[in-house]
Amino acid sequence: MVRVKVRVTGIIQGVGFRPFIYRIAAKNSLKGYVRNMGDAGVEILLEGTEKAVNSFLKDLKEKKPPLAQIHEVITVELGGENEYTDFKIYESSKKAELSGSVIPPDIAICGECLKELRNKDNPRYDYFFITCTDCGPRYTIIERLPYDRENTTMRDFPMCSFCQSEYADPSNRRFHAQTVACPKCGPKVYLTTCKGELIPSEDPIREAGKLIAEGFIVAIKGYGGFHVAAATTRDEPLVRLRQVKHRRQKPFAIMARDLEAIKSFAEVSPKEAELLASYMRPIVLLKKSSNFYLSDLIAPGLHNVGVMLPYTGLHYMLFDSIDEPAFVMTSANPPNQPIVKDDGEALKILGNIVDYFLFHNRRIAHRCDDSVMRLHGEKQVFVRRSRGYAPAPIILTEKAGKCVLALGGELNNTACILLGNKAFISQHIGDVENVETRDFLGNVAKHLIHLTNSKVDAVACDLHPKFTTTRLAHDLATLNHWQLIQVQHHFAHVAALMAEHNIAEMVGVCCDGYGYGVDGEAWGGEIILGSRNSLEFKRVAHLEKQPLIGGDLAAIYPLRMAAGILNKKVHVEEWLIQNKQHFRHGENEIQLILQQSNRGRNFETSSCGRVLDALAAVLGVCYERTYEGEPAMKLESTALEGKDVLKLNPIIEGDILNTTEMVLQVFENREKHAMADLAFSAHVYLAKGLATLAIEKALENDVKVVGFSGGVASNEIFTRVMRETVEAAGLRFLVHEAVPPGDGGVSFGQAVFGGFFQF
Repeated sequence: MVRVKVRVTGIIQGVGFRPFIYRIAAKNSLKGYVRNMGDAGVEILLEGTEKAVNSFLKDLKEKKPPLAQIHEVITVELGGENEYTDFKIYESSKKAELSGSVIPPDIAICGECLKELRNKDNPRYDYFFITCTDCGPRYTIIERLPYDRENTTMRDFPMCSFCQSEYADPSNRRFHAQTVACPKCGPKVYLTTCKGELIPSEDPIREAGKLIAEGFIVAIKGYGGFHVAAATTRDEPLVRLRQVKHRRQKPFAIMARDLEAIKSFAEVSPKEAELLASYMRPIVLLKKSSNFYLSDLIAPGLHNVGVMLPYTGLHYMLFDSIDEPAFVMTSANPPNQPIVKDDGEALKILGNIVDYFLFHNRRIAHRCDDSVMRLHGEKQVFVRRSRGYAPAPIILTEKAGKCVLALGGELNNTACILLGNKAFISQHIGDVENVETRDFLGNVAKHLIHLTNSKVDAVACDLHPKFTTTRLAHDLATLNHWQLIQVQHHFAHVAALMAEHNIAEMVGVCCDGYGYGVDGEAWGGEIILGSRNSLEFKRVAHLEKQPLIGGDLAAIYPLRMAAGILNKKVHVEEWLIQNKQHFRHGENEIQLILQQSNRGRNFETSSCGRVLDALAAVLGVCYERTYEGEPAMKLESTALEGKDVLKLNPIIEGDILNTTEMVLQVFENREKHAMADLAFSAHVYLAKGLATLAIEKALENDVKVVGFSGGVASNEIFTRVMRETVEAAGLRFLVHEAVPPGDGGVSFGQAVFGGFFQF
C-alpha cells in the first residue's frame, strides 16, 4: 500500500474537476480526499495499492473533463499509516502554494442544459440561468479564490433542497457545480421601463424579445455586462441607436436565433459554423450573402457582418415568440468607456438611449466583452480575444526568467501576466484614454495577479511617453519596486508572433496605424528583424514616409493624407475643391492644407494604415474615420470584388518601399478602371512590396521565417498575397492564430519581450 499527495495546476477549478477526481478515485478503489486550493490548483491525497494509484494518474491525464486544462501534476510519496476509510471532496483551503492556475473563461450553455431548458417536465424548464459543471459563467462571477460558491456572486442565492441534492450527488452532472440554481432559489429576471420602473410580466424575457422585434430598443443584462438590443430588419431603431450612441458608421454585432437563420443572410463555411457553435461562442465576421436582407445600417459599407449564436438560456428564450432572424446585440458602453455592468450605472448611462431594461439580480464581478474572430481560409484570426477565451493562458515552450505584468498600448487594449511558460491575457479593456478605462485596466491587472498567484518582478508598457498605460506602468513600478520595461510598439507585435510560434529568429512585417518609433517618429509599416539568439530587435526597412498634414487630423480625415501624398507629384487643388463638401471648412481648409503641404515641414509617418486611408479617400470609399480602422476596412471590402489591373512592380529604394507612385497610379486611373480593381491593385502592390523587402532582409540575415503582425494582418488580401510571395521564395510564413494581430496582442508581446529579451 502507498500514500501519495498530488498537486495539479491548470484550469481545474470550475470545470467539474473535483467530481471527476472523486469518480476515478472510486473506480480505482482509492481512499483519501480532493480539495480546491487558494492558488486555483487542486490537492489530492491518495491511499491504496501502487497499481491503483498509477491507474488513477493515467485516468487523470487521459480522461479529464473536456473544459479542464492540466498544466502540471506534482506527485510526492508520503510516509505514515493509512488514515482514510473512503474518498471525499473536502472543504476548500485558502492556502496558496503554487502559481499559474487560473479560473476558466465563461462557457456557453451546454447541450444537456439546453434540452432541460426546453423540457416542460424538468424543474429547470424555462429557467434562464440554467447551468451545470460543463457550462455557465466562471470568470465574470469570481471575486476571490478558491472557486467556491461563497467566493462568487452566486453566494447571494442559497441553494434550495432540490439544487442541494443534485450538488451533493456524485452521479449528477451538477455535483459540486458552484453555479447550480433553479427558479426557486436562483437569480430572477425582470423587465423595467427606461427609468427603472417595474413592468409586471409573467414572462419578461419573451416579452423583451417581442418588444425588440416591434422596434423598441432594450438593454439586456448578461454574463459580463449589458448589451443593447434592436431589430435587424427595421431601420428606425438602428437610426435612433446610431444617433444616441454617436456611432455613425461603426458596425453592430448581431445575435442570430440559430445557424439556419445565419445562413439565410450570410455565407457560412464548415469551419465558421464550427466556431460559431463552439462553447466560446465568439462573434464571427461572415461574408454577407448576395441576398442579404437585414438592414444596411448594421454594417454599412462592409462586405461582412459580425454574428454570434445565443450563449445563455436567456438569449435562446428571447427568440421564442418572434420571427426575427437576429437581433443587434452590441456592447452597452459610452464612447471610449468600458462595457456597463452594474444596474445603477446602466440606468444612469443607458436610460436615455433605450426604451426598456431586461435586468437580472445577480451581480457581475468582472465585465467582459464578446470575442470577435474571422477566418482567412481555414485559419482563425482574433480581432478581439475576450469572453470564452480570457483568462485561459497561451502556453509557451519555454519558461520566462521573470514574472512580467504588461499593460499594452492605448487602443483596443488588454493586460497580460507572463508567469513561467504561461501568458494570461485579460479580457478586452478598450481604448485607455480616460480615467474609467485606466481604472478598469488597473483593476483587471490586479485581479489577474491575484487569480494566478503571481509574484511580479517587472511591469512592461509601450515606449510612448504620453500614453496613459505608460504613466500607469511608471506608477506601479515605483509603488511596488518592480523593474520598468518599455517596449517599442512594433517590436512587441513581432515578439508576440515569435513567442506564439516558438521562433528564435524572424523577419517580421508589422503594419498598423501608428506606433511610437525608437527615433520618436510615427511608425506603422515596418520590417523588423527579431532575434532571441542575439537578444536584438531592430528596424531594417519600412514604407516611405508620408506627410501627416494637420497631425492627428490626417488620421481622421483621409483626404488630408491623400492631398499630402499626391501633391508631391500633381496639382490636386481642383480635385480637392470637387470634394470640398468633405472638408469641415470648405475651400479655406483646402488652401491651408495645400500651403502646409508645399511648405514641407509636416510630421511624417511610415504607417501602412495611413496609406490605406489615403487610397480610401482617392477612390471615394471613405472620407472620414468615425471608428478605428474604418477607411482600411471599407477599402478591403471594396477590393475583395476586384482584380489586379494595374500590375505594378514594387518600387524599392534602398530599404524603403515607395508608396507615392502607387497612390498616384490609382489616382490617375480612377476614371479608367473600376473602383474594386484599383483597390485590389493597391493591396497587391503593398503586400508584394512589403513581402519582397522582408524576403531580402531574411536572405541577408540567413533567417528562414517571415511573419506578419499588426492590425493590417487582419486583412485577408494582404495576408494571402504576402503568404504566396514569401512561400514562393522558399521561406516559412507565419501569422497570429492564438492572439490578436492588432493591439489586443501588444500586451502579450510586451510581456514576452520583457520575460525573454530583457535580463
